[in-house]
Amino acid sequence: MSWLPKSPKARRRLWVVMAVGPILALAVGLTLWAMSDGVTFFVTPSEATVEAAPAGRHVRLGGLVEAGSVGRGPDGVVRFRVGDGAATTLVTFKGDLPDLFREGQGIVAEGKFRPDRSFEATQVLAKHDETYMPREVAEKLKARGEWRPEDGSPDL
Repeated sequence: MSWLPKSPKARRRLWVVMAVGPILALAVGLTLWAMSDGVTFFVTPSEATVEAAPAGRHVRLGGLVEAGSVGRGPDGVVRFRVGDGAATTLVTFKGDLPDLFREGQGIVAEGKFRPDRSFEATQVLAKHDETYMPREVAEKLKARGEWRPEDGSPDL
């Protein structure tokens, strides 16, 4: 064993590192694997492709509620369309909507895409300010050049 250090103290350190290293790597790997279930991706309707947001994956869909698209069914399900200026997505939600939910409002819906590419929301979020735009949506609109900073609203 010529690769081992000659000093007994150094040998002990090497054995401790060799024993602790794999345990530490396993702990880090298990931690990262456990956290992967908690990761929620954000997409806009134009980015919601089958590759970016496959059916069944938990994502956040952000955009503006389209005018004239909100409809309430007798079963308590609310259907509306969310758009970002380039594409729209049909969203269904069963539950209580935020008080400030309305057409033209920026929202973020959490849920999953169905195989037919409609979105089944488990939660709909809206902010208290009437000029609210989800940060991610605002950044996407700015990147496409559709953001008017003088009044804080998107140029759709």
